[in-house]
Amino acid sequence: MTDEVTLVVPAHEDVRPVVHLVVGGLAAQLDLTMDTLSDLQVALDATLAYRDGEEDVTVRVAFDDAVVQTTVGPLTTDAAQAFDVDERELGLGRVLDAVCDAFDCDERDGEVWIRMTKERVAPTHAGG
Repeated sequence: MTDEVTLVVPAHEDVRPVVHLVVGGLAAQLDLTMDTLSDLQVALDATLAYRDGEEDVTVRVAFDDAVVQTTVGPLTTDAAQAFDVDERELGLGRVLDAVCDAFDCDERDGEVWIRMTKERVAPTHAGG
């Protein structure tokens, strides 16, 4: 069974810390590693940079025992163009390629949505 958390926030720059706080709290509940949390936050920052300044942004985090899947949108059409992995520049596709296990771009009713998948890795505990 997959559980999910959906967060709808204004598209303003100052809501990024709220998104980080929610994802961080969720990561703690899911017992994600710090590396996995860091990768999720980098992916969210890169994706949220393409938000439309006038529409609310939806961040949906779905998870099960194996993966965490994050969907963000609607984003500007520039997000779809920046999605292509180009080895000469640090575009959205290259960032997501570095921190996600899988990612894709969907168009829904003319709006751009990015879906990112990260495998859950069991944390290793020191000691013992």
